[in-house]
Amino acid sequence: MTSPQTSRRKRANGVESRQRILDATVEIAGERGYDGTSIAAVSAKCGLPASSIYWHFKDKDDLIAAVIERSFETWLTAVELPAEETGTPLERVLTMAANVARSLVDAPDFLRLGLMLALERRPTEPRGRTVFLQVRDISRQKITEVITTLFPALDETAVDTLATYAIAGADGLFIQREVIGDTVDLVALFELHARLVHDAAVRMAEQAPHRG
Repeated sequence: MTSPQTSRRKRANGVESRQRILDATVEIAGERGYDGTSIAAVSAKCGLPASSIYWHFKDKDDLIAAVIERSFETWLTAVELPAEETGTPLERVLTMAANVARSLVDAPDFLRLGLMLALERRPTEPRGRTVFLQVRDISRQKITEVITTLFPALDETAVDTLATYAIAGADGLFIQREVIGDTVDLVALFELHARLVHDAAVRMAEQAPHRG
């Protein structure tokens, strides 16, 4: 009979192995992209046999999807509007934008891999792409909630326009950093982007009562 201590050790080893596999996948996918990532390459990188990888993940697609989910969960904790008592609406938005940017610097994998997959058109859609589109929808919901909270006068169309613009701008800034490198100050640029979105929302809210 297996002792509780042995069971806990096995679970801990299983969690550690899974993290090693995901970390190796991030490195491989970052260097070679989706097509260049293979179970064999991940095995060589993490030092675990392919059988261990298949024990945790069904196939490469399942592995890439898990990488996206793990990175997204880390990033999502940053997408929170600070409490009202922490400052003005603009100050709260700037704080949130800076937190989001720092989180993307620390955990960029879901966006980097997700954008790669989202822009590709394959006969069979990889599960990683499906997962990315799902988590992206969650991101959009969070941004929409923030805009609605700060600008209740805006109608659904205006909120949707601002959310679309905010996410598209963030994508562009992230890609710019990926292309150029660490010389791009993502935190400063996200703060500027947030300020512009906030200012646009203020103008739209001022105009809202005069519509139609």
